[in-house]
Parts: sequence; C-alpha cells; structure tokens
Amino acid sequence: MKDRLRALFCDHLSIMRGKYLPNSKIGDNGTRFCRSVFGTHYDRDLLNAPGAMVYQGLPDMELVWRHDDIRDGWEPHTKVVLGDLLDDAGNPLPLCPRGTLRRAVAAWEAKGLTPKVGIELEAFALQADDRGRLEPYDAPGGVVYGTGPYADPLRFNDRIWEVAEDLGFSLEMITAEFDSPQFEYVLTFDDAVKAADDIVLFRLMAREIALEYGIVLTFMPKPIAEAGGSGMHINFSFTDATGGNALSSGPKGGPDHMNDLARGCLAGLLHHHRGLAGLIAPTANSYMRLQPGSLSGYWQNWGGDHRNVTTRISSEGGAKARLEHRMADATANPYTATAAVLHAALLGVENGYALPPIETGDGFENTDAKTGTAIDLKGAVADLEADTALGAAVGAELVANHVFMKRKEAQKTRDLEGDALRDFYVYFV
Repeated sequence: MKDRLRALFCDHLSIMRGKYLPNSKIGDNGTRFCRSVFGTHYDRDLLNAPGAMVYQGLPDMELVWRHDDIRDGWEPHTKVVLGDLLDDAGNPLPLCPRGTLRRAVAAWEAKGLTPKVGIELEAFALQADDRGRLEPYDAPGGVVYGTGPYADPLRFNDRIWEVAEDLGFSLEMITAEFDSPQFEYVLTFDDAVKAADDIVLFRLMAREIALEYGIVLTFMPKPIAEAGGSGMHINFSFTDATGGNALSSGPKGGPDHMNDLARGCLAGLLHHHRGLAGLIAPTANSYMRLQPGSLSGYWQNWGGDHRNVTTRISSEGGAKARLEHRMADATANPYTATAAVLHAALLGVENGYALPPIETGDGFENTDAKTGTAIDLKGAVADLEADTALGAAVGAELVANHVFMKRKEAQKTRDLEGDALRDFYVYFV
C-alpha cells in the first residue's frame, strides 16, 4: 500500500476533523471541507451559528498546507498534515483557530518579540466494564509522580512515548498525576504555532494509541466527579531580536526579579481573567474543575512558585524565565486558547493596566483574591461577550461563533449530571 495523507484541522470544539487522501494527492497543497462544520455541535446538531453559513448553502472552505509541513503519521502507510482554513475567496477564514494564533503571534512580532510556548496536558484513563460503561482504568498502585507498571499496568504510556519519539515530538515528560488514573504529558517549548500543532497531533495520537489497549484517554476537565481535574497549562515567554529571553531580567527569576514586560503580561491576564474563561474553559464540565481551592485557575490572582494561583511566574531566570497560565483545559482549542492568553497579555502591555499585589494566601483556606471565574458556562460566556477588548483582539467573528455555540451548549447540558454529562464530551476530547 502506498502512503496516503491524513489532512487535519482542529475545530471550534477542539475536535480533530480531517480526510484521508490518496498518494496521488500528497503533492497537492489543499483540500475542501464544508464550512458549516463550524455550526456543528458535539451531538451533531447543525446550528445557524455566525460565520457557519448554514442557511447560505453550506459552502466550502479550503484547508491549505505547505508540502514541508507533511510529516510521518502513527498509522501504517499514512502521512499527516495540519493546515490553515481559507474562505471561498481564498482569504484567511476568520473562524480558523490556527489563523487566530498566527494573528496573535504577528501582533507580538510587530513589537519585535517572538512568542515561545510550552503546553502541559493532563488526562484521565477510562475503560469499559462488562456492560460497556466507562469506569476508571485499574491502576491500583497509581500515585502522584508514579512511574512503572503500578501506575500503568498495561504500559500504554510506554507505547505513546515510543511513537512520540519516532515521530519527532520533543517530550519533556510523562508521569502519573495526583489522582489515579490520571497522567500528565508535557512537550518542550517551541514557536507558538509549532507548539500548538504538536499538541493537537500528540493528543490525537495518544488517544488513538491508548484506544488500541482498550483505554479511552480523555483530556476533558472533570471526567470523574470524585477525583481532581485536568488542565491545559499554557507556559510562554518571548525571544527578542538578539535571541534572548525578553521575560528575563537576569539569572534569577520569580516575583522579586520581574521586568516591565512580565508585569504587563501579568496585569493583562488578570484584567481579562473572567473573559478569558469563556474561551479557554469552554464547556459545562470545565466549571466542575474551576472551583476555589482546586489548583485550577479559578482565582483572579498571580504568584511565584505557588500552584494555587492562576498565573505563576517561574522561579527560573535567564533562558528559562516564563509565565504559566493555569486556567485552560483541553476542551478548549489549543490554538484559540494560546491566542487568547497571548492577546490578554499583550493588552496588558499596551494599555498599562495596574498589576494587583501578589497573592499571599495559601489558596485553600485563605486567599487575597476576591474575584474568580463565573460559576458555570452560561456565566463565563456572558463574561466573554462583555469583554469587548479581548473579543476584538482575538477576533470578533470567531468570538461571535463561539458565544453562539456555547450558549446552545449551556442549554443542552443544563439538565445533565454525572455520567450523562461526562458522556456528552468524553469521546471527543
């Protein structure tokens, strides 16, 4: 069998969409999809969302790529490629999450700075019981920072590691997380678009490899009500014209050694805290995770080496200086979430927002912060719609589509609880 091409994009719901194309098409640079995918919900309900053109004939959009972006895949005889979406006139599609991140990068590059991004993913492993119901993967010796067969008896993570290395993913680590059977996957820093490309492909690969072992690996924020949550932490820094780390003010890091750029980024992230939630914690399930005292990014606060704040400034300086935003989860499109964080940070730099004092509370019983995210998806969507500055920066058309779809989602999930709410999402993310 000759190599085929799997052409992919990550949609508004963070679902990977694509086509298999024959070997004869590998030399091409594009293929077409129905634009009204952007009006399609998890339950396949087709909605007249802004920009989806459902009532305008459900026209085509084009996915285009460069030949150099084609890479080896994890399926036999299959190459994979990610591309950018164009409208029927050949212009960048405003609803394209990857294009949204490209615009965020360009906005920073206009200031002489190149964003570098590292994304941390957390996931739970589930498996079906004799009646087909999902239950936690049986890892009886699983502990936080667990490794080896007690944490992963089937060793499906070994296979994920092996395939990741074969495909050239730059792994930082794989480990068991706080709750069993929860795992963390971290890729190293890279240019922002490349980092998001790698995350969406790694996530898809990991889920498909795990499924070969009978494991449903889900990156949804709270699949097990009694356990903790899973986040998608977005770490970022910037290189300047000399190649140095622009967030660094010297060999030492942390709050006592911040420069003006770091202060501005922090101020922007705090100022747009509630609006950000509607984009980067975008499901009903997200607000089971975003709770006070849950190490989840609920509070409008910042700190140093403190896991109960939303934005941490690393204690490492020099080349490793960075900020870590901890609110997002992987039901968010990684391109959109990264773009939103970068835009909020840039708004802080450009507008000179005041930076509130550092968090001094423990985050469990005491906190200086008095403002958190909304308590549910409906409230978070309202906060996003009210944050017109963030919406304009990210992209008015993308945000309008997102607000419409998420309002419908809040209605669809209003009466769902427990396994029913989990199963609304679990096979998609």
